[in-house]
Amino acid sequence: MSKDLLKAIKLIEQEKGISEDILVEAIELALLSAYKKNFNAAKNVRVDFNRTTGDYKFIIRKDVVEEVYDDRIEFALEDALKINPAYEVGDIYEEEDFPNDFGRVGAQAAKQALLQRLREAEKEILYKEYSEYEGEILSGTVDRIDTRYVYVKLGKIEAILGENERVKGEIYVPQSPIKVYIAKVDNPTRGSKPHVLASRSHPEFIRRLFEQEVPEIYSGVVEIKSISREAGDRTKIAVYTEDKNIDPVGSCVGNKGERVKIIVDELNGEKIDIITWDSDPIKFITNALAPANVEEIIIDEEEKVANVKVNEDQLSLAIGKKGQNVRLAAKLTGWKIDIKAVE
Repeated sequence: MSKDLLKAIKLIEQEKGISEDILVEAIELALLSAYKKNFNAAKNVRVDFNRTTGDYKFIIRKDVVEEVYDDRIEFALEDALKINPAYEVGDIYEEEDFPNDFGRVGAQAAKQALLQRLREAEKEILYKEYSEYEGEILSGTVDRIDTRYVYVKLGKIEAILGENERVKGEIYVPQSPIKVYIAKVDNPTRGSKPHVLASRSHPEFIRRLFEQEVPEIYSGVVEIKSISREAGDRTKIAVYTEDKNIDPVGSCVGNKGERVKIIVDELNGEKIDIITWDSDPIKFITNALAPANVEEIIIDEEEKVANVKVNEDQLSLAIGKKGQNVRLAAKLTGWKIDIKAVE
């Protein structure tokens, strides 16, 4: 087994990038566990693995005592002095052991240890690789669909789209391309692969799409200050730039609307309102309620409430269908908004 074991260690180290120290440690622990399980669990024992030859032996540690009550853990002073006159009571005596019938058990234990460590290492490598994509967009393929999830193939791993992470009205067809936002990557104690939780309904999905399509956002010249979204229906984003020569809204819309159109197409027609962020809450709230025209806003800084007045013909537009416009504006600005018609 010695030569084969060393070859296996070297091969795994080269191909999988797992250090020899980690592999040898796993083998030693497995050999030790097998020894105690199959021979003597009471022994205070360690394993000595020779990395040059692949041979190993067990070293049993015993307390030197005047009178032996348990020869598994104790060694008589009288016998110890015959070996070395320097021994005293309380010293540790070490003796080698290698049971005649341990070879097969040891080989199986070493093999299982390598396989287990290999699985753990591959899982850790995948976790590290995909955890770097947390908060980013990845392109994949719809693999399959069941009653709970849409499974998305992302290279070496599979992500899941839960019901709340999907967009109403979207149809998912196996083998069709799909973009997803990586919301979270977990490394569970059980299972052979990390869990990748994907989303298409997350507000940050919108941010990453704009970063992909708008160079000014990707470079940081234009900043997305806030996003409010009701996935599948409508999204509002507030953008800002300190560069007076750049129109932040125009940058996002693009020439003839080409940039925002690409994003809307990716979202299957979801409406996107792009408004200018402002440090003045009155101006910000006014912008957020677009396309409605606002007549007056009185704000309560302490309660963070904005009392908004609009003309009668603007009231339904300001509130929006089923209250959506004002609801999204409130999320976008962080203010509670109360809208009334001008008397």
